[in-house]
Amino acid sequence: MQVDYDVIIIGAGLAGGCLALALAATDLRIAVVEANAREQRYASPAGDRALALAGGTITLLDNLGIWEAIKPQATPIAHIHVSDQGHFGKTRLSAEREGVPALGYVITARSIEDHIANLLAQSPNITQFCPARIIGISSSTQEASVSLKQADQASVINARLVVGADGGQSSVRKLLEIGQNITDYGQTALVTTVKTTKAHANTAYERFTAAGPLALLPTTNGQSSVVWTRSTEQAAALMAGSEADFMAQLQSCFGYRLGELTLTAPRRAFPLSLIRAKHMQVGRVIIIGNAVHQLHPVAGQGFNLGLRDVIVLAEQLIQQHTAGLDIGENGFLHAYVQKRLKDHNRVIGFTDGLIKLFSNQSNILAIARNTGLTFLDHLPGAKSYLARRAMGLSVDY
Repeated sequence: MQVDYDVIIIGAGLAGGCLALALAATDLRIAVVEANAREQRYASPAGDRALALAGGTITLLDNLGIWEAIKPQATPIAHIHVSDQGHFGKTRLSAEREGVPALGYVITARSIEDHIANLLAQSPNITQFCPARIIGISSSTQEASVSLKQADQASVINARLVVGADGGQSSVRKLLEIGQNITDYGQTALVTTVKTTKAHANTAYERFTAAGPLALLPTTNGQSSVVWTRSTEQAAALMAGSEADFMAQLQSCFGYRLGELTLTAPRRAFPLSLIRAKHMQVGRVIIIGNAVHQLHPVAGQGFNLGLRDVIVLAEQLIQQHTAGLDIGENGFLHAYVQKRLKDHNRVIGFTDGLIKLFSNQSNILAIARNTGLTFLDHLPGAKSYLARRAMGLSVDY
């Protein structure tokens, strides 16, 4: 059997790009298909989103040869402060107490994507089709075929394995007719950046409110990235109103722990749902990252979970290939899916549980969660366990 490539990766963003880099040192023949030109991706507002990188994720990025180059653009998180608006409960985590340089780092998606693009261009065994749109996909017992359209030219390439890493609106998932389970939270994330009159001291704040969590993440130049969850109706009103009204309500919600807040970036709104694909594999095609799961941003776990999809797949592909075995064989891919489902279920259950526990006005739950936060703040062992989970250092993947 003659195939054009060993692996075709659809999507050159965070997940797809990292997977290609993880396989670049092997003799696997790799093709990467990306719908948007690099200039389009760089100019996209999605590149402005702040990612909270867990400590475990830093290790993975370092192993990919990415971290040292992007570290100067990342802001370390030295402290995490968790509170419940209008209630007594709070807990505080410290990198110094845990004996680590940082509990995590905050960086824009664009900073990582730009460096990934540079590395992909320098990799001799990676062929890029960009911009190219996927218009068809099929799988047989021996190969998977991908139909592409570049400008007015159509072509077909095939491989032993196709990986869909093309995000929440995945063309691969849609073409394979993979359904989704969707839980609408009735919430919208309002995302922006603010300047504070008091130094953030590399502290990340997570404040739970009845309408949803408010996070302020430390970034460069004394600024903080804001992810403010409101009900759908409240968010619509805040986006329709003036910037002054928006900032007045944000200030009221967060308080003056960082002094006065000043808007320094446009406001953007993103409806929030828990979305999971009903399947991860069809024949010789598998989907990873946001093509499989989209989480509530409450614990900042979306990118970290997706990167673990990448690393586990890369490790198992290399083992399979080194052993001279078929990297698209059904049993091999099924074993990968089962391995990842454990991590998916754990993280998604945790984030979904947080929303149900904190985004409500139940007095009974308020007493329970605030008592829990208070006890947690006074139990070093429990705080250390929580910190390690937040850093991704206690994850079995």
